Formats: sequence, C-alpha cells, structure tokens
Amino acid sequence: MRVLFFGGARDAVGAEEIELDLPMPSTAASAREALLTRYPGLRDFGRSLLFAVNHEYAAPELKIQDGDELAVFPPVSGGQNSDDFSEDFFELTTDPIEVGAVARRVILAQCGATVTLDGYAREWTKGRRTLYLVYEAYAPMAVTEMKKLGAQAREKFEIAHIGIVHRTGRLEIGETSVVISVSAPHRRAAFEACEWAIRELKRTVPIWKKEVFEDGEVWVEGEHSIPAA
Repeated sequence: MRVLFFGGARDAVGAEEIELDLPMPSTAASAREALLTRYPGLRDFGRSLLFAVNHEYAAPELKIQDGDELAVFPPVSGGQNSDDFSEDFFELTTDPIEVGAVARRVILAQCGATVTLDGYAREWTKGRRTLYLVYEAYAPMAVTEMKKLGAQAREKFEIAHIGIVHRTGRLEIGETSVVISVSAPHRRAAFEACEWAIRELKRTVPIWKKEVFEDGEVWVEGEHSIPAA
C-alpha cells in the first residue's frame, strides 16, 4: 500500500511517501495503528490525525485492499471543471490568481449578484510578523472535496454557480491564496453561500498552510471535526 504524508504529519515522519505492508484483511483502523507504531511522532496529533483512502475520508471500519492509496494528515488549515455544471469550477494552481477573472467566470445574465471572497496572505498573526506562507494540498482529494462543497452549496442556497480557486506553493505577503465566487439571482443567497463555502473549505478540504515567521515556522491546523480512522 502506498502511504502519503502531508503538512505536519510529513514532518513527523520525515518522508513524503512510504510503502506499507499489512496483513489482509485489514481496515483503516489497523492501518492507522500500524503507522502510529512505526512513527511514534504521529501520536502527538492525538485523535485529530486524519486518514483518507483513495481520496476519501476513511471511517475506522473501512476495508483496505491491496494497492489502495492511504493519505495521512493533520486537520486542514482551515484546475478541473465540475462534471455536473459547466460554469462551476474547482481548481488548484501554483500561479498568481486574478480575482476579477475568477469572478467573471460565474456571471450569468439571469443573476442579480456575484459575491467574491479574496483571501490573501497577511503579515501579522497574533503579534508575530509573517515573512511568507507555504500552501500544500493533497491535490486529487482537494479537488474532489471542493466539488462536493459546490454540490452542497447548490442544495443549501439558491445560487446559480460557484467557483473556487486555491493557490499552492509559496505566497508572499499580500498575494491571494484563495478565491471563492458565487453568483445568484439575489445577493443574500450569494453572500450566505460564499461565507459557508470558505468555512467548509477550511474544515474539510485537504490544504495546509505553513506560516514562516521571523523567529520560526509552524503548520496551521484547523479544528478537527471529521471522522477519522
């Protein structure tokens, strides 16, 4: 089995990827225990450590098959098109993001409002000066989870279209890290959907942020609220 590590979990293990042999049949829970035994540093994350199998969050009882891909990561920090809606889009990019260009992609004639959130790198966090940020993503799963957010947003709010673009790699202070743009016939739904989407993105999408300060660095972890193995 191929095991990938992200964010602080990668630092604890000292590797981005390993091969893990498990007796069959095995479950996500037994795979977790095997990894914790091999890499005790992972225990520092406690119950917040998250596991995914084949790009999906894994319940403890999930059966593990030979050749599956397992990903291990701490809570997330808080370019592909959707298959369901041609104007929806959910993308990762290492290039600078043009906020206006993202917003224009969801504008339709039947809409009365477009709300766009521009998240960017700030210089100060709790009194510490940030030099730059580094964003890392488990790319296939991140896009899958963003698509799920889009589908859920359509169910919860009366919107026309939604687009999310998140940057990865090194970001200088003031550079845009994420843009969420929502169009709707009425502005209230667009505002509510945009606020909901950024909150859920930070909670569920496997993207991590490292803050590099003048006096050190730290991986930022969000609140753990997703079932883990």
